[in-house]
Amino acid sequence: MSLFVCKIGSADGKIIEREVEAESQEILRESLEEQGYFVFEVKKKPLQFLWDKGLSRRKIDNKTLLTFNQELLVLIKAGLPIVQALDTILDRGEKGKLVEILRSIREDVKGGTALSDAFQKHPGAFSHLYIASIRAGERTGDLPQTIRRYIAFIKMTEGFRKKVISALFYPAILLVVATLAIGMLLVYVVPTFSQIYSGSGSQLPVPTQMLIGFATGLKRLLPILIVLAIVGTALYRRWSRTERGRFIVDSFKLRLPFVGKMMTEYAITAFARTLGTVMASGIPIVESMKMSVGTLNNKMLERKLLTAVGKVEEGVSLSSALESVKIMPPLALRMIGVGETTGSLEEMLRDIADYFEEEIDRSLHLVTTAIEPAIMIIMGLVIGVIIITMYLPIFKIAGTVG
Repeated sequence: MSLFVCKIGSADGKIIEREVEAESQEILRESLEEQGYFVFEVKKKPLQFLWDKGLSRRKIDNKTLLTFNQELLVLIKAGLPIVQALDTILDRGEKGKLVEILRSIREDVKGGTALSDAFQKHPGAFSHLYIASIRAGERTGDLPQTIRRYIAFIKMTEGFRKKVISALFYPAILLVVATLAIGMLLVYVVPTFSQIYSGSGSQLPVPTQMLIGFATGLKRLLPILIVLAIVGTALYRRWSRTERGRFIVDSFKLRLPFVGKMMTEYAITAFARTLGTVMASGIPIVESMKMSVGTLNNKMLERKLLTAVGKVEEGVSLSSALESVKIMPPLALRMIGVGETTGSLEEMLRDIADYFEEEIDRSLHLVTTAIEPAIMIIMGLVIGVIIITMYLPIFKIAGTVG
């Protein structure tokens, strides 16, 4: 698929310029003409290689999507038709990717296209989950309730994600500062001392010689090491994007002590909350599970879940299917079983998500409480050893003089 810039004329005489994704110019021109537009010009967007690499395919961020849905909900509840609601949002005169897409969606809806189908024409901007939620709202005839439910889902998901990031932010800063401090000592301070000692003519202690040799080699090889690190990172990222590479990396992550357990709990939280939200919109369980697979963000877990989806399609209960692939702990499976029995599965899935969020909060608190002093202690020990090692010749000279 490529991105094209189109200049078209609408039935009411307006000249419109928009960006549209399509397989070819011919297919796009034919599609626009079928929609009743007069096509003046269709050309590929400049810097097309950026689009092909995916830089222009980034989804609308959650904050922007949240604001848009809140505005859309208020306008629909006020009784405005979809086209007028979109016009009202566009009349604010704001700029950005979402505004360009909304103009295109507005024209499609005005031409008789369903809102969900209009969103579906922009898969690079909106998630499959969001499009499916809008479609479910259109099917049930209660679009405002579906949008309200999705707003609550975004708020909870975004709030939890920010909580995780903020918990890990300070330890990450400490680690970076510690690494830079030790690097500066080895690359700049130690070689300076070595120049001072080289003129003294005295025999340096073995630890000092070893440290100076290591620091000198590090400084000499630093440019090569930086290049190797950049190349290695690029190659790793390219390999990890392949199907096999991603699967191996994700499998390794889950096997890491402590971290693997937290990552599994985080994935289960996202899956349970998404599944509960989608099912509450009236979408059948099998389709809901397929839509929720992507929220796991782990190929190993996704493969297991797809196996569970196949079992549910065969008539197996959700709790039994998930138990067979060992994707959830016993407590969550019991809660899902109770939800299936009592007919309150959506509520139980939300309770599971809430429970695991609390578990992750506790784990993160434990990690951050332990890792901050650990980093400080390790940094202090390493810097202390470097300083003492470099001052050993001075202590030796002082002892000789005494």
